[in-house]
Parts: sequence; C-alpha cells; structure tokens
Amino acid sequence: MRTCLLACVVLLGFVGSRANVAVRAQDAPSHGPSAPQTAAPAPAILSPGAAAARLPTTADEFDRYFTQVSNWGRWGANDERGAANLITDAKGKQAAALVRLGRAVGLAHSPLTTKELDNASPFEHTMNRGFSTDTYRVSYHGYAHSHLDALCHILYKDQTYNGYARAEVNTESGCTKLGVQTFRNGYVTRGVLMDMARLKSLPYLEPGTPIFVEDLEAWEKRAGVKVGPGDALLIRTGRWARRAAVGPWNVGQNAAGLHASTAAWLKARGVALIGSDAALDVVPSLVTGINLPVHTLAITALGINILDNQDLEALGELAFAQKRWEFMLTVAPVPVTGGTGFPVNALATY
Repeated sequence: MRTCLLACVVLLGFVGSRANVAVRAQDAPSHGPSAPQTAAPAPAILSPGAAAARLPTTADEFDRYFTQVSNWGRWGANDERGAANLITDAKGKQAAALVRLGRAVGLAHSPLTTKELDNASPFEHTMNRGFSTDTYRVSYHGYAHSHLDALCHILYKDQTYNGYARAEVNTESGCTKLGVQTFRNGYVTRGVLMDMARLKSLPYLEPGTPIFVEDLEAWEKRAGVKVGPGDALLIRTGRWARRAAVGPWNVGQNAAGLHASTAAWLKARGVALIGSDAALDVVPSLVTGINLPVHTLAITALGINILDNQDLEALGELAFAQKRWEFMLTVAPVPVTGGTGFPVNALATY
C-alpha cells in the first residue's frame, strides 16, 4: 500500500529591527493563512475589569517578560530539545503506571475537508489509479488540523528557541536545527487535562475568554491534581463542542485560550509539552501589538512544543467518568528532516 503525504511547511516567524525592538502586530505570525470570511466575526469577549489588564499588556512589557521566562542556555548552548529534556525515563515510568483500564483515546480531530471560517486549507484526499492507493495533501499549520509544532516554527526578533539566528535555521530546504525529526522517538509522559469549560460549569468557553493562572490553579484544586516537571498540559476550552453547536467561526480572530501571563507559571511548574483544542492563545491576545504571545513564549522562549487543535471532547468525558484527570500521553510525529511540525494523533491512555 502506498500513501503519499504532502505536508506543506510554513515557516512563520517574527521580524525585528532596531527601531522596533519588540514584535508588532504587522510582523507577528499569522499561524497559517487567514480563513475566508463569509460573515463579520463576533465581537471579542474580554475578561472584565482589572483581570484583563495584567502584565504583559504592551509590546515593550512583552519583550521584558520574554527575557524573564526564557530557557535559552538552560540545557546547553547547542540544545534542540527544549523543555522535552524534562521528560526523563523516570517520567515515562510514572506515566506508564497511570494505565489501569488499558483504554486509549485519540486526540486528533477528523480532518476537515471543506473550506470554512476556521479552515482556510482543507485536507485533501485523492484516490489514485485503481483506487487501492491514495494521496493526502494538507497544509496543517493554522486553526483546523490537529498537529504538533516543532521548535523552529515560531521566531522572535529573528531568533528561534535557544537564540539561533533565523538565517542559520529557517531555510528554503527546511529547518537546519529544531526540526520535528528531533522527536523521532516521540514522547511518553504524564498528561494532565485541565477542563476550563467544566471549571466554569459551561459546555464551552466563549471566544475571547482568557485563562489566567488562578484558573489553572482552581482546576488543580478541584481535580485534585498538580502539574509538575515533565508533564504535558492539555487545555480544553470546548472549541469543538461550540463548533458542533453553533457552527464554524474565525478562530484566528476570536478564541478562548491562555493569557500571556501564564508563561511564568508554565516555567515554574516545568511543563514539557502543552496543547489545547484551538491554538492555545486567547484571541484577541490582550497584549497590544502582539499576536500569539503564548505561542511565542512557549515555543521560542521556553522551548515547549505545542499540540494545536486537539479534540479533547472524548478525553474530557472519560476523565470526568473516571474522576481522574491524569493519564499516559504518547505523541509520535513522523520525523521529517527539517520539518516545522507534523499532523499527529496523540494518544491519552487510561
């Protein structure tokens, strides 16, 4: 059987200059092509009062915050694994001990094959001659397809994670460092699901709802679980539940997600891998002049790979039924040399 997968690699990054020491909105990554708009996006829902005005709020504050939380040099000047260094053999054994039911839940959403407000680049599936082989074509970065971001995917001020220069890493033939091939052996670690919609007794969070550190810690208290070094953290906002209920919307312009102020907490807790059912960031970002600040802080400053557009609905139901929000998480991307990521079906096993 012969299956061809053409993954269109998009090298996204930030552009810096002497006159503009922090990334401005026009230079920030769009995280994939903009989806076609058939209707005006709904107004953003922002956290009320002072809660929405916490640091960082400006590009200059973001620049200082980036330096504050950076892991550059932590694992050596030549490191390419980033926070995955925290996933030790002992962590893998801890994760394996969590398997009691022997039941796995796939976290990839079924490929979206039609162009919608949240899917500018539909997954293409073509049967070849004889109809016994097929060809897949997907530009997976963006807000539709479940995938893993490699550490060369996002740049800040023309640098990748660990301070490598754009010209050195991001080339026409692929990433010379930090590509997805770094994780040929995949990840096996303890996964922790934080169900932010369930925390607030809602089927889903409305787009634009920010998630702050106090929300993460409130969930820990409620679920009786604490995030620790080497863990993979998955954030459920209910994006797919909302899509099923009200239809697609432009997630790139309006989405519930983490606020940039959570980055210091992620570092302090030793989060090794992070993901959500959208693209992780709250949108609008609440940081003036900065698009996708959480993506930038996670990938470029902290060296944390991101799982985007994960379908966490079935996992949320199983976790609720089991009253257990920790599990063994397995992620194994195809090791494309120089790839900026790859579509994946991560497995949560109970």
